[in-house]
Amino acid sequence: MIEKLNQLLHEEPILKGALAGISIRSVDTGELLYEHFGDVRLRPASNMKLFTSAAALSTLGENYTFQTELRTDGKIHEGVLKGNLYVKGKGDPTLQWEDIEKLVQSLKELGVKEVHGHLIGDDTWYDDVRYSIDLPWSDETMYYGSQISALTVSPSEEYDTGTVRFEIIPGEKAGEAPTYRVFPETQYIEVMNKAQTVSSEVQEADIMIEREHGTNKMTILGSIPVQSDIEQICVPVWEPTLYVLDLFDHALKQSGIVLKGESMTEETPEETVIIASRDSIPISELLIPFMKLSNNGVGELLTKEMGRVRLGEGSWEKGLEVLSSELKNLGIDTDSLVLRDGSGISHVNLLTTNEISRLLYVAQSQPWFEVFKKSLPVAGEADRMLGGTLSERMTELPLKGKVLAKTGTIQTVTSLSGYVETKTGESLIFSIVLNNLLDEDAGKELEDRLIELIAGY
Repeated sequence: MIEKLNQLLHEEPILKGALAGISIRSVDTGELLYEHFGDVRLRPASNMKLFTSAAALSTLGENYTFQTELRTDGKIHEGVLKGNLYVKGKGDPTLQWEDIEKLVQSLKELGVKEVHGHLIGDDTWYDDVRYSIDLPWSDETMYYGSQISALTVSPSEEYDTGTVRFEIIPGEKAGEAPTYRVFPETQYIEVMNKAQTVSSEVQEADIMIEREHGTNKMTILGSIPVQSDIEQICVPVWEPTLYVLDLFDHALKQSGIVLKGESMTEETPEETVIIASRDSIPISELLIPFMKLSNNGVGELLTKEMGRVRLGEGSWEKGLEVLSSELKNLGIDTDSLVLRDGSGISHVNLLTTNEISRLLYVAQSQPWFEVFKKSLPVAGEADRMLGGTLSERMTELPLKGKVLAKTGTIQTVTSLSGYVETKTGESLIFSIVLNNLLDEDAGKELEDRLIELIAGY
């Protein structure tokens, strides 16, 4: 294996001018069996999520949940709530439209027909910094670059927080504008449709949605062929807290409750009482979409939550301080690393493949390991909640179902780290991080070839 790995790394054309960090360990002893630039700091992309999930499981626990509370400082008398209605967010990435409807239904079940006060959103559980320090401006309108708020909402159980989901439907004939739907329905965004339906001779849709910086003005652009499948695109909103308030206002109207005041943001006073609340799914379940679908928003919320719970401040600074501390407790040399966010979207994060593989080894002795392992994408498994980002990779035997690993991709970077079952039925730990690539897809093909060699050990 070692000779073949060395030969491939030496002869592979796509690595000319690039860097390849590789680390392979024994599952049983942690012994380092092979390394190539194993101690060189490289940009990890979403392999950073391995560190975030391990630290979150260690700090918060696999049964930890996030809360959303509906509170008031007033009294209910003859169908009138005489006071303000507060929606207090505590970082729940799983809040959806249906949950907002249920919270408002609880108000209705108390007999409330009118609210003689304001609808107030409280996102002060975290700080008001919406973007991690190195997020590229070009990612602001991508579903994986949404703003981070303690009060946020997701359009589906993939939990792309702070986004709306567009469904683009082709027109009946070429030249017509396609139609679109937005979910959840909201007046918070303004949409201009400049897309076109094109001939069915065109094989694929080419649809994108731009959002004007600092606003919620969104423009649908591009083309979609006649009779093609519906295109689904999630787009982040500007200021997710106000987006949640818009949905609550809509839910109040839908339920027949009249709001006399305005919608605004403010911290919830201590002398309020809880009318209704909801808990998120536990972290053990949340890690499935987080890791398998490589959900950046969840990674950043977990980071801020660690800071809030352990140090009393829901910020990236405090969250990363906790993350680093927990990794040190697990035996990771964080002094040799650079940690800038919880998702890996930063091009300033720097990890070594030897420390990634070390984490994968020590994780096995932790009480939360089965949850951690279950969250990893499985090679070749078509179900997205099993295969995740490896659903369409290594789809043939002997690798199908034998590789459990976290993927990572940012521009010029690709990574893959996890566990592989060898041809003899044993398992190995591996970490592969490729930097300075001209073609990330070619990098992923190289990763798969490297895994073939490792599995043949």
